[in-house]
Amino acid sequence: MRISDLPYQDPGVPDARSGPRFLLWLGRNQLGGQAKSLVWGLIHFTSVAALAYGVGYAVQAVVDRSGTDLAKAGGLILLLGVGVALGDTMLHRTAVTNWITAAARVQQLLARKTAALGAALTRRVAAGEVVAVSTGDVEKIGWFVEALSRFAAAALTVVIACVGLLIYQPALGVVVAIGMPVLALAVLPLLPRATQRADHQRDKAGHATELAADTVAGLRVLRGIGGEELFLDRYRRASQEVRRAAVRSARMWSLISAIQVLLPGLLVIVIVWYGIHLAREGRITVGELVTVYSGVMLLNYPLRHFEEIAMAYSFSRPSAQRASRVLSLERVTEPDGGLREAKAPAGDLYDPATGLLAPEGRLTAVVCGDPDLAGRLADRLGGHPASGADDEAAEEAEAAPSVLLGGVPLDELPLDVARTAVLVQDKDPVLLSGTLAELLDVPASGGVEPAEALAAAQCSDVLDALTQAALDEDPMTARITERGRSLSGGQRQRLALARSLVTDPGTLVLDEPTSAVDSHTEARIAQGVRALRRGRTTVVLTSSPLVLDRADRVVFVHEGEVAAVGEHRELVRTEPRYRAVVTRETEEEQASPGTGTGTSTGTSTSTSTSTGAATRTDIEIDIEETA
Repeated sequence: MRISDLPYQDPGVPDARSGPRFLLWLGRNQLGGQAKSLVWGLIHFTSVAALAYGVGYAVQAVVDRSGTDLAKAGGLILLLGVGVALGDTMLHRTAVTNWITAAARVQQLLARKTAALGAALTRRVAAGEVVAVSTGDVEKIGWFVEALSRFAAAALTVVIACVGLLIYQPALGVVVAIGMPVLALAVLPLLPRATQRADHQRDKAGHATELAADTVAGLRVLRGIGGEELFLDRYRRASQEVRRAAVRSARMWSLISAIQVLLPGLLVIVIVWYGIHLAREGRITVGELVTVYSGVMLLNYPLRHFEEIAMAYSFSRPSAQRASRVLSLERVTEPDGGLREAKAPAGDLYDPATGLLAPEGRLTAVVCGDPDLAGRLADRLGGHPASGADDEAAEEAEAAPSVLLGGVPLDELPLDVARTAVLVQDKDPVLLSGTLAELLDVPASGGVEPAEALAAAQCSDVLDALTQAALDEDPMTARITERGRSLSGGQRQRLALARSLVTDPGTLVLDEPTSAVDSHTEARIAQGVRALRRGRTTVVLTSSPLVLDRADRVVFVHEGEVAAVGEHRELVRTEPRYRAVVTRETEEEQASPGTGTGTSTGTSTSTSTSTGAATRTDIEIDIEETA
């Protein structure tokens, strides 16, 4: 695989059972690149090691005063120099290729998994962990993959050099053959502790990253309440913990490096002392002594790759573990014999678990007393039953029967078909950076123009603000910063709603789409969505009376089951539990005989305790004027 051929047509199905298995799977998928790197590594390292023989041969030629042998030694050294340069160049080229292609494969796998899970990903894995996997962890995994072939070449070179020295000069070769394995294995007892400290450092760094992400995401709110210094102080403390953990980890790795320098030095001293003793006895020549001495010195270079592979594995193992944890997440799979129609089904949306029915072509509002239940219900309606915030909720969701669309279980539909049929807008939708035109350039039916969607979502003030920021005074070319941080919460919410309306799916599920806007804008949005989505199935999970009053039908879900169905004003009069949710009544107000039961319209949040009739408010007037 060449870098120019990226991305992969198919990155494959990873073995995500554990971090080591995932690394092994990556290695098996790069056997060709690893083989090339191994061959060039052998050429490079063996040429470096063979220089010792060339130097020793040249020294002996000088001692013997042989010009011919000296010329041969010079030619051999020149040839070995070419091998060193060529091998090093191609080794670097193939190793970097292995690194980049491995990282690209992991990134493609993560992108595919992110697309498959959608918003459920960050509910099941911390956002900071997702960021760490897609950035730093990808590089560490690539580092180990590319270092593996260089380590294999270095290890084979050490074995070849030891065997060669043992044949060339048995007396000194025995010392080298015994000493080299000791040098290679001396650091093994220290690796577990070094790995433990490195893991501790990464845990601290991950916590600091999550804290920084949360602080930046909530900076506007923190400034509003004067809490930015508190969070900054927390980040400072977390940063210092990362620094201390990094220093402790660095101390252990510096000790390993020191041992890698000390032990080869001791081996050289032993060889020189013993070699001089043999030379005095006439058992070896000066050239042979120089060859063995040079060989040991030059073998320090491939030996350094033993330390590198230990570090690479130590750092990449937890990274691979995090990546495999993300890649092992699954959307509910299609059972054998699942439907494979290319066309999305149409009809009523029905949830057997709660009894919720959203008739085709109508605007259905759903009221849940529990906000967490509302979020899980929105996930279920979109075909993500296992995206609960906790394990218990996820298990309950997985055990529940699938939501039906036109009588067809969503779980039995291919993912792309299910997403064409039902679109879910989360309570906290994300805006990607780019221009407004790029934000609204989403897969769509073509039945709704961006201008219509923006008007229905009441984005006129947002367009005015973006016009001022645009160079050509065209709001569609104005850039939106990452996650829409330059916009207010209400502006972000309305732009996200406009994006969903442009998509124009057969069934649209909106989870609290107006929670961040004022009451007058909320009423106009409810009317705009109702008009634009006429004839299309729309489900809105909300407790806002202004939105509920615009729905064709309202479904009240209590303790996980449908408790009442009807129009908003009817339910306010007849269902005390519903009234308590939408009017925010306290237990004392519910128990008072003068409140709630005599409400005339159900749209007012203030009541008269003397007559029991609802007080006519500006909100009611606004509703009637909008209608």
